[in-house]
Amino acid sequence: MHITQLNRECLLHLFSFLDKNSRKNLAETCHKLLEVFQDPLLWSLLHFHSPVELKKDNFFLGPALKYLSICWYSERVKVCNIEDWMKKSFQKDFCNRHENTVSDFLLDVCNRCPNLLSLTLSGCGHVTDDCILQVLKNCPNLKSLKLENCVRITDHTLEAVTLHGASLRTLHVDFCRNITQAGLERVRQKCPSVMLRAERSANMIPDSKPEKKLEKASRKLVQL
Repeated sequence: MHITQLNRECLLHLFSFLDKNSRKNLAETCHKLLEVFQDPLLWSLLHFHSPVELKKDNFFLGPALKYLSICWYSERVKVCNIEDWMKKSFQKDFCNRHENTVSDFLLDVCNRCPNLLSLTLSGCGHVTDDCILQVLKNCPNLKSLKLENCVRITDHTLEAVTLHGASLRTLHVDFCRNITQAGLERVRQKCPSVMLRAERSANMIPDSKPEKKLEKASRKLVQL
């Protein structure tokens, strides 16, 4: 019996055991398997290990997507986490190559995946408050938002949660250095049903402009 003789349900079950690359390779063998690859029901969960993977065509975004995670655990993440004014030219060039990759992908998710339930981002140093705001607005069923080591996330994201996160039940903002204690307290007051975790975030040194840093350094010298 040839694989193409299986019914749609069996083929979807078979594809569900394969990773993204294997699914794509199998889909390229015939039109019937390509149709299975493009079935939104196959893509309820997506996990990516780096921004580069977001540019591949080995997956399909659709209304069936419920669980999405982009977790970048690499030494290169440290480069993205450096404040822009402190970056050297080669570091800026590196960041410029993928600065909008994750944000553009998430905006695509906003347009295609309104039923998203869970979003996890780790090491995504270029994701901004506005991007998370759009996700909250366009994915009203979102129940879990976990952000880790996302340095551009600020209290504006926390404010967006209080305004547009009606379905949210879990919020993590771990190692997000521009989150403040005041912002966290606001979420606790306005969204008491949300399980909030902010490991190290409010205790980290936030970003500041170069002139402010110089001003602080000057004050210390005067005191000495």
